[in-house]
Amino acid sequence: MVIKQYSLSLISPNKHSRLFASLMTMLFFIMLSGSLHAASVTATLNKNVVTENDVVQLTLRADFSDTGNGPDLTPLERDFEILGKSQNSQFSFNLGTSTALNFWVISLMPKSVGTVEIPPIKIGDHESQPIRLTVKSSPQLLDSNGNPPVIIKTDVSEIEPYLQQEVILSVQLFTSVALQNANRSVPSHPDLVIERLIDDQMNYQTINGTQYQVITRDYLAFPQRSGLLTIPPQSIQAMINTSTGRRMIKVQSEPLSLQVLPIPASYTGDTWLPSQAVTLSTTLTKTDDAPRVGDTLIWTIDIQAKGALPEQIPALDFNSTRQYKLYPKPPTFDNQKTAAGVTGHQSISVEVVPTEEGSLSLPDINITYWDTEKRAISTASATTQSIEIAPLPSSSKQSQNETTNKQAASSPLPAQAKSVAPISLAKPSVEKTTAPNALSDETLQTEQTFAWRHYLISGLLLLAFAMIGTWAALHFKRKKAELNDSHQAVPTLQEFAPLSTLDEASAYRALIECCQQNHLPSLRPSLLEWARHRWGDDEIRSVDDIKRLTSVHVTQLLMEAELMLYSSNPAHEWQGEPLADALEEYTSGQAKPSQASQLKTLYPNF
Repeated sequence: MVIKQYSLSLISPNKHSRLFASLMTMLFFIMLSGSLHAASVTATLNKNVVTENDVVQLTLRADFSDTGNGPDLTPLERDFEILGKSQNSQFSFNLGTSTALNFWVISLMPKSVGTVEIPPIKIGDHESQPIRLTVKSSPQLLDSNGNPPVIIKTDVSEIEPYLQQEVILSVQLFTSVALQNANRSVPSHPDLVIERLIDDQMNYQTINGTQYQVITRDYLAFPQRSGLLTIPPQSIQAMINTSTGRRMIKVQSEPLSLQVLPIPASYTGDTWLPSQAVTLSTTLTKTDDAPRVGDTLIWTIDIQAKGALPEQIPALDFNSTRQYKLYPKPPTFDNQKTAAGVTGHQSISVEVVPTEEGSLSLPDINITYWDTEKRAISTASATTQSIEIAPLPSSSKQSQNETTNKQAASSPLPAQAKSVAPISLAKPSVEKTTAPNALSDETLQTEQTFAWRHYLISGLLLLAFAMIGTWAALHFKRKKAELNDSHQAVPTLQEFAPLSTLDEASAYRALIECCQQNHLPSLRPSLLEWARHRWGDDEIRSVDDIKRLTSVHVTQLLMEAELMLYSSNPAHEWQGEPLADALEEYTSGQAKPSQASQLKTLYPNF
């Protein structure tokens, strides 16, 4: 009995110790599992050594659910180009607990060769550890024939074009492999107006045993400044598949240089128009088979300029004469683009109202332009066929004939000829004394009645003319008095806007100083001040009068300043030095020795 109790007491303490050890072990594993599932951000790379232009994938893992806006990739932009990003989320449930896993896969391409560090990436309140990546330089990618898979070539139709002359810029892309996510550059230059010409053209060429697909893209370019212009290289960036995996390639062409020629000194036209050929055609359409004075005719003028935009065609001036009145409508613009270039078309419709009868002859249309193929000045002309204009239908002659007939019918018969036998030989003696007296009395009464009526009508007409003359004299006298009063009431230009400078020299110095200081808002008042001193108030009313009286170069620069003043560009970007040089050349009559004044620019600030 005693022994059994002792053995039981020995067994009981062992069981308690084992139970306590098991509980401690379970608690340890629970704490360990909690520490293993602590919130963290892990960053890994699919490869730690890559070659130049290879793509590497960075995987970010967040072991928590509160990720905010996701990873902040801004630190990667310094050494990598971010090509793409994708996200994936996973959730797991175990023994009543849930675990959230968020993954981001970012495609990166290193910008430089060497050892690059991927900095810590922050997600929510946590961030990853930095990773080192080794980027090795790779030899040029060539195929089995020793040819590159992608080539870009550029070419221009004219290396030495004139100012605003058409230049066709061709960009050819040669590819022997499939391109993915291709990104091509677009030609641009601040002194070139560039636009697409036609759709892309595709063909195939074999170069050194490699067959290339060639895509040609043509552009129209119009230089806006004379001198040397360099077109930047054209480039393409795309993904291709190689034997070692996907790879990003960058290919660019050689830069192109244009030597733009200024407007020739021999060009005498008012408006500069460089073109390969200008053609004119005119038609005068009758709205009636027999046009008369006052009818409306349609005069259509068609202008085509090869190698120029329709906006470059100069505007035509239409002046009415005593023989006709002209009412032009706004012109319509159109262009035709082919692989050979652009042809600008301008159509003008003018309503013609003849004011005199006879042959209607309209003036010839002449357009002066610079032939870019012959490199000489040329003129295109067109003559309009004449049309006979009939007079207005008038009833004056007809009414005059009717009045004459009525007067002849009511007037006395003319005296008979002496060969007619006397009335006394044919009638009795009684009638001889009575008939002549009756006839003479009746004739006398008719003549007196006609005479009184004639005098009465004449008197009334004279009275009407006198009243009309008196009224006209009073009316003109009153109008003249009102006109004199209005002239006396309107102040002169000198009274309304007196000059603030003493003479032309001081006004000219103020104008040059305004241009040199690039102060565009005070350009207009300074110009008018100098011009009023030089030509007087009768000649100068606005800046347009200054354009009319100065040179073509000054006019072009004034137009540029007006465009700059009323455009959305800031006024402080205006450069007034070219205008100051042009004014000095105009006033002195001698060209400045600097090269800038010899190059007549059109809108250099745009």
